[in-house]
Amino acid sequence: MQPSADFSTPQSENVYALWDRLTEFSAGNGDAALSYLLTTLCTMVTAQNALWAVAVRLPSPAPKDPLLGWRPRLVRLLHPVPAVAASVQEQFDTLWSSNVDQSQILAVSGDEPFRTRLLFETLPPEWFEGEHYRRHYLEVGHADSMSVRCALNDDVRIHLFVFRDAQAPRFCALDCSLLGFAMRGLRWFYQQQLLSHGLFIANAPLTPAERRVLLGLLDGHTEKQIAQKLEQSPNTTHFHVKSVYAKFGVRNRSALAALWLGKLR
Repeated sequence: MQPSADFSTPQSENVYALWDRLTEFSAGNGDAALSYLLTTLCTMVTAQNALWAVAVRLPSPAPKDPLLGWRPRLVRLLHPVPAVAASVQEQFDTLWSSNVDQSQILAVSGDEPFRTRLLFETLPPEWFEGEHYRRHYLEVGHADSMSVRCALNDDVRIHLFVFRDAQAPRFCALDCSLLGFAMRGLRWFYQQQLLSHGLFIANAPLTPAERRVLLGLLDGHTEKQIAQKLEQSPNTTHFHVKSVYAKFGVRNRSALAALWLGKLR
């Protein structure tokens, strides 16, 4: 299903307002920006919850891997209620087993650079009578979903899923087109999200401590200010700063900022 931009003026204006608002978040507020994006998208399409994931392709996938080497590297739930969070963790764990569900295989299939899908148009009727739908949809309060997948390069993809409960009507083609329209104009945002985690460009993912230091650097704080904010010693902060620079292949803050702004290749 391909997204369409043929919306009424209020719908289009809401999408443009979302794009504009996201540009106002500072580099160090990437988590808040992501929460704002997911909250706004759920409001636009009257969704109950949203899941954001970054999938990467393993360099050496196992022979006959049904997921073709694709595995999630980052997963975020807008509303991580215990039952839903447990369901997501259970699904995450099964991706490294032989018990991979048909819906998970279809999520990674194909090479389209951008794709939107409605759950009830993607999977056959018998799937909705099976264990996966019962356990990971009905039992956690979900009944329907639609998804967007955006490829950032050959080995990194963004996946978004939004969910409705059984009391709401099913998502329709117009809902899917609106979600796709909103997501398609945010490639710059996805790149910034990945950079903030040390993915996409860094030669190794950042540790949680390194990521906190990176966000401080991107917000223009000095090492002393970062140390005070994180309640750690200046020596520890300096160690993390050097590690961040090494992982991004830069020597100083200005080069890191240039990388963030896309001026280095």
